[in-house]
Amino acid sequence: MSTKWVYFFGNGVTEGQSNNKNLVGGKGANLAEMVELGIPVPAGFTITTEACIEYYNNGRKWADGLLEQVKENIKKIEEAMGSEFGSNDNPLLLSVRSGARVSMPGMMDTVLNLGLSDQTVVALAKKSGNERFAWDSYRRFIQMYGDVVMGVEHEKFEAVLEAVKKEKGAALDTDLTVEDLKEVVAKYKEVIKESVGKLFPDDPMEQLVGAINAVFESWNNPRAIRYRRINHIPGDWGTAVNVQAMVFGNMGENSGTGVAFTRDPSTGENVFYGEYLMNAQGEDVVAGIRTPLPIATLKESKPEIYAQLENIYKTLENHYKDMQDIEFTIQEDKLYMLQTRSGKRTATAAVRIAVEMVEEGLIDKKTAVLRVDPKQLDQLLHPMIDPKAKYDAAATGLPASPGAAVGKVVFTAEDAEEWAERGEKVILVRTETSPEDIGGMDVAVGILTSRGGMTSHAAVVARGMGKCCVAGCGDAKVNLANKTVNINGHVVKEGDWITLNGTTGEVIIGQVPLVEPKLTGNFGTLMEWADEFRVLGVRTNADTPHDAKTAREFGAEGIGLCRTEHMFFEGDRIKAVRQMILAKDVAGREEALAKLLPYQREDFVGIFRAMDGLPVTIRLLDPPLHEFLPHEDDAIEELAEDMNVDVEELKATVESLSELNPMLGHRGCRLGVTYPEIYAMQARAIFEAAAQVKKEGVNVIPEIMIPLVGVVPELSLMKEVCINVAKEVIEATGVDIEYKIGTMIEVPRATVTADEIAKEADFFSFGTNDLTQMTFGYSRDDAGRFLPIYIDNEVLEIDPFQSLDQTGVGTLVEIAVQKGRSTKPDLKLGICGEHGGDPSSIDFCHRVGLDYVSCSPFRVPIARLAAAQANILNPR
Repeated sequence: MSTKWVYFFGNGVTEGQSNNKNLVGGKGANLAEMVELGIPVPAGFTITTEACIEYYNNGRKWADGLLEQVKENIKKIEEAMGSEFGSNDNPLLLSVRSGARVSMPGMMDTVLNLGLSDQTVVALAKKSGNERFAWDSYRRFIQMYGDVVMGVEHEKFEAVLEAVKKEKGAALDTDLTVEDLKEVVAKYKEVIKESVGKLFPDDPMEQLVGAINAVFESWNNPRAIRYRRINHIPGDWGTAVNVQAMVFGNMGENSGTGVAFTRDPSTGENVFYGEYLMNAQGEDVVAGIRTPLPIATLKESKPEIYAQLENIYKTLENHYKDMQDIEFTIQEDKLYMLQTRSGKRTATAAVRIAVEMVEEGLIDKKTAVLRVDPKQLDQLLHPMIDPKAKYDAAATGLPASPGAAVGKVVFTAEDAEEWAERGEKVILVRTETSPEDIGGMDVAVGILTSRGGMTSHAAVVARGMGKCCVAGCGDAKVNLANKTVNINGHVVKEGDWITLNGTTGEVIIGQVPLVEPKLTGNFGTLMEWADEFRVLGVRTNADTPHDAKTAREFGAEGIGLCRTEHMFFEGDRIKAVRQMILAKDVAGREEALAKLLPYQREDFVGIFRAMDGLPVTIRLLDPPLHEFLPHEDDAIEELAEDMNVDVEELKATVESLSELNPMLGHRGCRLGVTYPEIYAMQARAIFEAAAQVKKEGVNVIPEIMIPLVGVVPELSLMKEVCINVAKEVIEATGVDIEYKIGTMIEVPRATVTADEIAKEADFFSFGTNDLTQMTFGYSRDDAGRFLPIYIDNEVLEIDPFQSLDQTGVGTLVEIAVQKGRSTKPDLKLGICGEHGGDPSSIDFCHRVGLDYVSCSPFRVPIARLAAAQANILNPR
């Protein structure tokens, strides 16, 4: 039995395709569904997504039987519409549109008025009694077909049209006469012949085959590929093709066309929202050549049509139980629906529509929670580029931290602080940031780096601060000496304005208008519903009381990662840290550490107060010591003078601490084993802070996390140090402190020996940034140079530092979960890498049985919603 490639719809008849979006695409399924609902839809047929896939698998040739099925279904359209394809008396004209299984608006190609030729245009003029309409349709068809199917640049046709309008003194297309349009048609055909060396085809079947091929081909055009990549749509889905009888909105003032939404897609308000044009075809509404009219005015000019349209939009919204985006055409006072689909909407609108539809009884809470894309919530938490703004990006980097920022370029942290002090909005531009840049990062409105990935220092710190950041923008070449950055040939000097879009990674020269985020009561309601359905806890990564407070306001249930190293760069602390690093012996190190102790203790006091009653997981010192020392000669000389040490001796120390591969070097628990006094000081600061706030009535739950453990003795040695300090503090203060000691699982060896490590650990927290780095063998700071190429060439589907690699890294996580809990069934498990704020990774964490995820403060609401969706879809 031959494969069915084509499905018919029209005149109340369908072929069972309405519930199969995977086969006939969203548009095809919805057209069939509208027919079944008794809504007026021009007859047509859908060529399946399987036919598109077969087209590519078959060397860009049609599947066996497809041509015959297309011809059979054209006959069905002819019967339904009472006209004949290619007839010189009563011609049937067709539209050919794409239709993937998910909406990809504007990404693929469309051809309208197909079937017109020098012969059929005369017949159409005669049949309609409107010669101008016929020739206007013909010139539109040649332009569209020439562009989409034959590859002639759109601008060449526009140039011809503008020249004729200018010559005839016509302000608008509608001012051109029949004779003018005939002249345009002739000139369009000349343009095609000159451009591609072929004649415009007169045979309607040849036109149709060409148009169907063009839609198949548009599945892999650059904008469609880019859209799929941004929205994580697989490339092997293919697109369906919808071939439909044309209805005409350009037959005079009793005809028109429009686009509308069943609710306002910007605000979510429950009002019919849209626009239309009389005597126009669909592209006129969106092209901006003529100004469309608000849909409400149709009620005055065409009350019967408006009433019918109102009834249809309410029927569709009630049927689909979602806001719909609809397209319609009025042909000689008869209404036809051309499309309905779930409408694209802003985050504000998505939240409002979801909540109000529950209140209206249209959907339940679970559906409302599933209806909002967690990633969209970024729009509610950060400034964004105004959707109405028009701009060109000069370059694109990695979207390291969402939101948008407009500011003046500065190139050093010191300059950023100085400029911000006098009230300037600044964007800090660096080749890459280091912990020493923290002050400048704090005052900047945005951060741009030319190197580094999604888990680079700039990215991690910016996300924690809720600041816009574009990282790894290789096309931004920083010249620190000249204080300039060359962005794809645009030389930007200190003080010049740029705009960053941290949500897309775009870098824009100049100022682009922004819109400020707004949180409404609907947002709070949706979050409450999300919390009802999720079982996965949501904590935050926070290093300061301010970050902790912000995260708690967003609903964080504790701190899953407090990085102690970030605290070492504030004020005079860095001097004590450097004194400790340069010390010759344990006594010298302890003397320096004694200076750091009160600072660290005060840090923890502030965080414990902010997190009263909630657990706080504190990671002991992780980065290699060389990160705390300067590397430029002038900075080394300045430090030598401050510390009263010989410059050459200091240079030798800096050199001795440098490592060929510091991320795999002397860091984490390896530092603690070598210099246990460092971890002892940090443990003392934690326990003394806990004792102090407990006396104040604060309920404190400290969890000490030993980083980078690969073998059990590393953990047991460091655990012993912490326990001994805890005993001393409890005895000295008389305050009993409950605490836990666990480890980060970030070395692959730790995942496969997790049953042994669990004997010594109260909890595991997966550090998936490092685990990804070590599993792939990618340096997370350098991978930004090649990962975009990997994704472009489909070596990888997605950057594994953005979304967890569930096949490789995820398997190691699963092994660690199973082995850890085989030793200790109640072992608490979490994740604190940047993946803790990624919805796809959160779904994975839910499915493998983790207890919580931890993410930057501004991603907490995203994690709460994603965790709820994970449990609704895969209850546990």
